[in-house]
Amino acid sequence: MLTAGPISGRGRCAAVVAAVAACSTVLTGPDLVVAGGTPAPAVPAPQLEWTPCVQGSPFDCATAKVPLDYRNPGGRTIELAVVKRKATGPGRRIGTLFYNPGGPGGPGTVQMPQNYGFFPREVRERFDIVSWDPRGVGSSTSVNCFATPREADAWTAGKPAGVPVGERQRAALTAAYEDLARRCRQRDPELLRHVSTADTAHDLDQLRRAVGDPQLTYLGTSYGTFLGATYANLFPGKVRAMALDSNIDPQAWTNHASDAEPRLTTFLRMGSDGGAAAVLDRFLTLCGSTTSAGCAFSAGSPKATRDRFDQLMQRLRAHPVGAWTYGRTVADVVSGLYVVHPGWTDLAGRLQDLWQGRVPKPSPPPPAQPVPHPHPYTGEEQAGAVFCGDSPNPRDPAVYPALEEAAAARAGDAGRLWTWAAVGCISWPTVAADRYRGPWNRPTAHPVLLVGTTYDPATPYADAQALARELADARLLTHDGYGHTALVNPSSCVKTYESRYFVDGTLPPAGTTCRQDEPPFPAPKPTGGVAAGGGALAEGVPVPVVSPSRRRPA
Repeated sequence: MLTAGPISGRGRCAAVVAAVAACSTVLTGPDLVVAGGTPAPAVPAPQLEWTPCVQGSPFDCATAKVPLDYRNPGGRTIELAVVKRKATGPGRRIGTLFYNPGGPGGPGTVQMPQNYGFFPREVRERFDIVSWDPRGVGSSTSVNCFATPREADAWTAGKPAGVPVGERQRAALTAAYEDLARRCRQRDPELLRHVSTADTAHDLDQLRRAVGDPQLTYLGTSYGTFLGATYANLFPGKVRAMALDSNIDPQAWTNHASDAEPRLTTFLRMGSDGGAAAVLDRFLTLCGSTTSAGCAFSAGSPKATRDRFDQLMQRLRAHPVGAWTYGRTVADVVSGLYVVHPGWTDLAGRLQDLWQGRVPKPSPPPPAQPVPHPHPYTGEEQAGAVFCGDSPNPRDPAVYPALEEAAAARAGDAGRLWTWAAVGCISWPTVAADRYRGPWNRPTAHPVLLVGTTYDPATPYADAQALARELADARLLTHDGYGHTALVNPSSCVKTYESRYFVDGTLPPAGTTCRQDEPPFPAPKPTGGVAAGGGALAEGVPVPVVSPSRRRPA
C-alpha cells in the first residue's frame, strides 16, 4: 500500500537477509527483456527449496538468487525472501497466485501472512499463494543506510513528523533527507540503481518460472498495481490472470515519460490529495451523522463534526498534545482512513482524545507472523530507493511550499501531507538504471481485471479509470465504498468476481459495481415518534450512497 508521510515511515529494527533455504539454479527458457524492450541475456531461474518458515508454521519459506542487473546476469547476485501458503483444497490446485502488497517497500513475507484471511476462500483452496520481499526491501537484499538501529532511530526522531509547519521545520525536514541521501550514497550505490519496478518485474517472472507456471497469476494492490502493469507490458504473453486493486495511473507515476523537470510531485499528479480530502470529508460526515456512541468524534451533525476537526487542526498547530503535533496528526488521519474496520472507529477515538487534550493510547502492534523475521527492517530509504529512483519529482526544495499551498487550497490538510510525501526525492542520489516508462497498451495473452474503490485516500478512483484506458485489454470493477484496497475493506461481491476470474478467467460484466459489506459507522437509533413506529423512517438514518468521484487527478 502507498503510505502517507515523507516517503514511507515504518518500524525500525536490525537489517537482515533471509537465508531460510538453500538455493540452486536450473536453466529455463530465455524469454526475458529489459525495460527498453530489447532481449536480455538468458538468466537461469532459481530453484526454490521450500521448508516450513518456523516450526509449526502453515507457511513455507525459501530464498531465491537473482541477478542484481539483468543486463549483466553473470555479475553480482542478490537474494529474495519468499513465502508460500499451499493450496488448501486437496486435488483442486490450479497453480500459484503471486501477491504484491504495495508500498513501494511492503515486505510480502510479512504482509501476505497478515492478509491471507482476506483472500477469497476459493482462491485459497485452488492456488498456492506466494509473496516475496521485493529487492531492496525487508528480508531480501535490502537498502539500509544506517550502521545500527540506534542510528536509524535517531535520524527518525530528529526530523518533523508528517507535515512541516513553518520555514524552520521545512528546512529541518529537507536537511534530514539530504543527510539520508548522503548516507545511502556511501553505503551501497550500486544496489540503489537496481531496485526499480522493472527490475522487480523481472524478479517476478523469475519466480513464476521457478514454480513452474507457464503463465502468471497475480494480485497486486496499490503500488503492486504499477508493478503489475509493468509486468503486463514487459511480458504480455505471460499473463494468465492479473487483478490490480487500488490502481496507480502509470502516466502520473512516470510523468508521461518526460525527461523535463516535473511541475508536480507524483502524488499530486495522481490526485492523492483530492482523493484523501474526499474520503476525510465522508469520514467526518458519516461520523457526524451518528451519535458519539457510534463514532467517538461525532459532534452531533456533519457540519459540527467538520468544524470540530478544523478547530482541532488549528489548535494543534500552536499547541501539540504531547508528541502529537499538527504534522503527525494529519499523517495519522490519512493513514487511519485506509482500513475502515476497525480503522475508522480507532481514528475517531484518537481524534476525540486529542480534542479533549489527552494523548491517544498507542495502537497495539499486529501479531507477529510465523515467519523467520516477522519485524524486518523497513526504513524509509527502502521505499525511497524504489519511488525516487523510478518516479520523477521536483528537485528544488523552494517549490514545495507553493505546491503545498495550492494543494491545501483544493484539498485541505490532506493536500499538505501528500505534497510533502515526496520530500525525500529532492536530494535522492540515484535514478534507476532500468526504468520502464511505457508503452502501456501491449496486448496481453488474457485480459486484466482492475478493482477501483470510489473513496480511496491514496489511489483515487480516477486512477483506476485512467489505467483501464491505458491497458490494451482491461475490465474495471467498481468497489462502491471506502478505504485503500478492496482486499482489506471487503466486499463479498468483489471476492466472488475475483474468484471467478482467477479460477476460469470470467470477467464481470462491463460497468459492474459492488458494494462494501459493512458501512463505516452504525446508523443512530431512531428517537421520539419515529422510534415508536410513528413514521416511515423507523429503520433509522441510512448511510449515504457513494458514487464515483468526478474529480480529475491534479
